[in-house]
Amino acid sequence: MNYSVIVPAHNEAAFLPGLLESLCTQDHLPTEVVLVNDNSTDTTEEIMQVYAKKHPFLHYVNRTSSASHQPGAKVIRAFEQGLDALKEPYTVLVKLDADLLLPSHYFSTLMELFQQEKVGIAGGFCVEQKAEGHWEVNHPMHKDHVRGAFKAYHSDCFMAIGGLRPSMGWDTVDELLARFHGFSVRTLDHLEVKHLRPLGEGYSKSNASAQGKAFYQMRYGMVLSFLAAVKSALQKRSLTWLLALVWGTITAAISQTEFMVSKEEGRFIRRHRWEQIRFQGKSR
Repeated sequence: MNYSVIVPAHNEAAFLPGLLESLCTQDHLPTEVVLVNDNSTDTTEEIMQVYAKKHPFLHYVNRTSSASHQPGAKVIRAFEQGLDALKEPYTVLVKLDADLLLPSHYFSTLMELFQQEKVGIAGGFCVEQKAEGHWEVNHPMHKDHVRGAFKAYHSDCFMAIGGLRPSMGWDTVDELLARFHGFSVRTLDHLEVKHLRPLGEGYSKSNASAQGKAFYQMRYGMVLSFLAAVKSALQKRSLTWLLALVWGTITAAISQTEFMVSKEEGRFIRRHRWEQIRFQGKSR
């Protein structure tokens, strides 16, 4: 089983060499790696040039984009350009952020998992370094959620869900749609990925409005949207965050923002979310 990797990178000179070293020393090497230099102003492109000369399976493309932070949209547009630049067929497609360190057995382990029937999306768990120096798991989501920083898709699943949505919430709706189409989402808690930039760093409260908009676009409905907003605000311990999330959902509804999913998919998503809530309630 083979895999191809796309790495969108905007001003990632501090982290990109570490990722590429860990990627190019995998027990199971990728068929192809496409690096997307997303309008970087540091030495990101120079680093890509060096690695492209050393490794024949690796090449890069340049992208011109806005320098402004566009939650979800910017990185997925860069990913899509990388997707267009792929030259070789693949069984598994991988999106990686540039600020990761992968264990050498990461992809050999994942490829074994993808050989199981109907595994659509898979990944390990994120660990981050604490001030004391030790590495600790940071996964505030459901245990069956794969972080957007290192998502791997079986090609059948990727085609079924219609690719990734260039919007905040893309790394939630992809898993919901995978399940809608009969694929499973699998995580391996023993497969640890070092994340060098702490979760949420550089994330402003203004992004909460975009997340609230995503709740609407995924057809959560007002009650589920509010419950999701409360959960997120409790994790961040911020009333301002809650208000921004709710405001984002309300304004999206008022302006009748385009949905990311169909009515049928929306019904499935709401049913799945309510089942998760009921399960969590029983497990307490």
